[in-house]
Amino acid sequence: MACKTAMQFSDVPLLDQVNDNAASLSLYATRLPTGLDVSNNRKSLPKFMVVGHRGHGMNVLVSPDKRMNAFKENSILSFNNAANHPLDFIEFDVQVTKDDIPIIFHDNFILSEENGIVVEKRVTDLTVDEFFSYGPQRIAGVVGKTLLRESHGQIVGWNVETDDHSCTLQEAFEKVNPCLGFNIELKFDDYIVYEQEYLIKILQVIMKVVYEYAQERPVMFSSFQPDVALIMKKLQTKYPVYFLTNGGTEIFDDVRMNSLEEAKKLAINGGLDGIVSEVKGIFRNPSVVREIKESNLSLLTYGKLNNVPEAVHVQYLMGVEGVIVDLVQEITTSVANIKTTKAYSESEKKKKLLIEGEEGELQVTEITDKIELAFLLNLISQVIQH
Repeated sequence: MACKTAMQFSDVPLLDQVNDNAASLSLYATRLPTGLDVSNNRKSLPKFMVVGHRGHGMNVLVSPDKRMNAFKENSILSFNNAANHPLDFIEFDVQVTKDDIPIIFHDNFILSEENGIVVEKRVTDLTVDEFFSYGPQRIAGVVGKTLLRESHGQIVGWNVETDDHSCTLQEAFEKVNPCLGFNIELKFDDYIVYEQEYLIKILQVIMKVVYEYAQERPVMFSSFQPDVALIMKKLQTKYPVYFLTNGGTEIFDDVRMNSLEEAKKLAINGGLDGIVSEVKGIFRNPSVVREIKESNLSLLTYGKLNNVPEAVHVQYLMGVEGVIVDLVQEITTSVANIKTTKAYSESEKKKKLLIEGEEGELQVTEITDKIELAFLLNLISQVIQH
């Protein structure tokens, strides 16, 4: 892919104006998905929602916590097990294969072992059949290529308690419990500069599937790539589009990706519906939450701290509108308790805060005093400095 050319977003056609299958797509252009409020000229989300990360939770293959490896992430199995809990949405990653099939897979590269050697191939360079040849197979008795993954600097087998084969975006719409909304992350390599024409083509391929199969299921889009978010917002007006940012926890060449301030500016100027930030970004700069909301933008977060009930409760008090989590059972239970209790601080039970240690383990600290927002913010600010 060549370097990006100067982009004029006014020249990007709406999806229902594109010649390619436009007639069939335009029928859906004005129908809004259920569960989304369109007051204040933006599609807002249900008050404080919980989103399952890659379904029932991402896989951390070297983690001693078995909950992180219960189900194969980004699979139909994981999605439908997530539906057993009171989630609003599930989040998953969509890429497009070489033969233009949107598939669900997080990593940019797929790893396998051939003749004792680890072989890596870019997912988007594979056809859908080649992609499906890795890991568990759909036909009983057929053995697929070994599926490996890099985890904390190690190449390990992608071994989970309950495995499942990979799937396409279409299959997700057809087979996943319709009670779940889809938060579709438009997955691109953060270290590649893509041409505008390529991005438009890929997004049109994805939108064709969404328009044909979403029906009344709520759908939202998000992307770490600024231009992808802007183009997707320009291509269609049916579904909300969010800009993903690490909130300054990692630095990229594109300054738009390096802070919540830049993310807010991009979202406002591009007419996006909201921002999804790494949770540490808002804990390091709490005032930005108010600034984002005053800009008529929605704010969600992701990150390890979202698996800590107290950290989620702080965000609820701060006005964050939702969290993307791995421990869906624990966090949905915690949020349900928050929503049904007038004052969380009235509870006489001891609260336990899980704090990530230096080696990645989780240490437990007991809190018996009345929990207040200022106290929790101060506590979490100390946690994220380590």
